[in-house]
Amino acid sequence: MVTPFERRSVLRLACGAALAPLLGPVWAQSIPRGGPILILVGYPAGGGTDVMARLIADRLKDRLGTQVLVENKAGAGGALAGAALRDAPADGSVIMYAPSSATIAQKAMKKSMPFDLDKDLATIALVGTVCSVFAVSPTLGVRSLPEYVEWLRRNPARASFGTSAIGSANHFFGMELGRAIGIPLEPVGYKGAAPLVADLSAGHAPAGTGGLTDYLAHHRNDKLRIIAISAPKRAAAAPELPSIAELGHPNLAKESFYGFYASSQMSPALVEAWNRELRAVVEEPDMRQRLTGLGLEVQTSTPQEFAERQARDYLAFVASMKAAGIEPE
Repeated sequence: MVTPFERRSVLRLACGAALAPLLGPVWAQSIPRGGPILILVGYPAGGGTDVMARLIADRLKDRLGTQVLVENKAGAGGALAGAALRDAPADGSVIMYAPSSATIAQKAMKKSMPFDLDKDLATIALVGTVCSVFAVSPTLGVRSLPEYVEWLRRNPARASFGTSAIGSANHFFGMELGRAIGIPLEPVGYKGAAPLVADLSAGHAPAGTGGLTDYLAHHRNDKLRIIAISAPKRAAAAPELPSIAELGHPNLAKESFYGFYASSQMSPALVEAWNRELRAVVEEPDMRQRLTGLGLEVQTSTPQEFAERQARDYLAFVASMKAAGIEPE
């Protein structure tokens, strides 16, 4: 049950994210062209978030006629980039590209954060959604969820799965799937997707969860086998993968999001200017195709629509935390 306190928190999250730009300086009206523009990313270079940000940055450079750089602020589950954005100039020269795991998940999981999502950041535009996947080691010899359930019944001592982040949407997907099939699965934390993929490939881990953007290429290279995705329908990037809804568990269907953020001190006019430019870039057919190929379901929005999506997903994340018996740290 959602408490009155949580409802108030969600309302502040939605209203604060959408209306925070109103507090910014009214003189900022257009995106600056004189110097480099920075896109902050809270993860190391080479990861899915970084790759997408660099694709978008390269197209923005051509569109705006100015240098657009990606700056990696890795650490604290992606939250260090949010702190850097809070302290950055609000003149439009610095924005952030982040997944929900670095924003609403951090807000739900942490008693204290390097930044205040409600007060310090403003939503610019949703870029798309991504689902979690449940994958098995190819050494198991199973190719579907029903086959995996049968394998678990024969191997109850190996009813576990790896996750690259305890307390993430990927972690919760594995826990909820175990409850749905009637075989509780024990999560095993890993420090990132790379070591988990290596253990899945070698058979040291029987199963694992992660983001489609991180696992799809490894699935196609036979290093692991994805047997379910957390989306309500099949992903455009991988139509061969079954959705959890069609496998008989529609209540487990959940997706995370990626989006762009500004400092809460940025003016409304400048937030709108960035929204127009980012949507124009992301909605280009070639860019849409490239992002889809990385596993992203492209979906853009207004700043207000993004704020409302963020608030709804925060509530769902808190509910998943409670179901998993996890408390904020």
